[in-house]
Amino acid sequence: INAEYMGTLSECLFFFAGMPPKEKRTAAKTAAGNVPPPEHAKRVQKQRRARFHSHVARLKHRLVRMHDKKKELIRRFYKYRRYFNAQESQLKNLRRIANISKNYFVEPEPKVAFVIRIRGINDMPPKPKKILQMLRLRQIYNGVFVRLNKATLNMLRLVAPWVAWGYPDLTSIRTLIYKRAYAKFHDKRMRLTNTIIESSLRRYDIICAEDLVYQIAACGKFFPQVNRFFWPFKLRPPKGGLVEKRRHFVDGGDYGNREKYINKLIMRMV
Repeated sequence: INAEYMGTLSECLFFFAGMPPKEKRTAAKTAAGNVPPPEHAKRVQKQRRARFHSHVARLKHRLVRMHDKKKELIRRFYKYRRYFNAQESQLKNLRRIANISKNYFVEPEPKVAFVIRIRGINDMPPKPKKILQMLRLRQIYNGVFVRLNKATLNMLRLVAPWVAWGYPDLTSIRTLIYKRAYAKFHDKRMRLTNTIIESSLRRYDIICAEDLVYQIAACGKFFPQVNRFFWPFKLRPPKGGLVEKRRHFVDGGDYGNREKYINKLIMRMV
């Protein structure tokens, strides 16, 4: 069978099958390739390109915003560190001047206290029980920050046999917030993150954990809002146990005001 016969046979087969031969199909494809796509396909392609470019633009904007936010968090950390270092240096200078001039230096009054509940509800009168509820100390080994004024000092005196409290330093405050703090977010106890902090306290220009540390340690303008934002701290029983719950700290017990020695208790319970 020669090639001419095979070509004629293939044309006959394509004719009976209703299909054009190879040369004609190739020509038809070439002609069809020059035909523009329908308007619907054009609109779909245009919409896809627009969505793609919009997604890329949003992603770039998000990356730029994340980078700027990271720089802002670092800037605030060093800003607060300079503030606290300046405060400490000022106190050291005043103490040195008082020592040189043979005078007494009166330490500044503390502004913030940390209160820990160390006893249960047995044999508790109604008034102290109500005060503990107002302080949000409903469970044993719960802790809260309290701004010190005349009203809160009177409340602490009334509930002194059921709590241990004192004046936390910057290290204890930072340790509590970073290790034991939970947020009250939509009436739920949520793990503390910068996203939750910013969502809840952005209107007060508070966007990170260092802002919370500053507001608590310096008793800032937004201390009440930040304190309400915290869920009461759930601490563990102190390492080594307690000495005597029913005896005052001054008498060798545990309850009452222990001033700066509350920091040692906090470190045993974090």
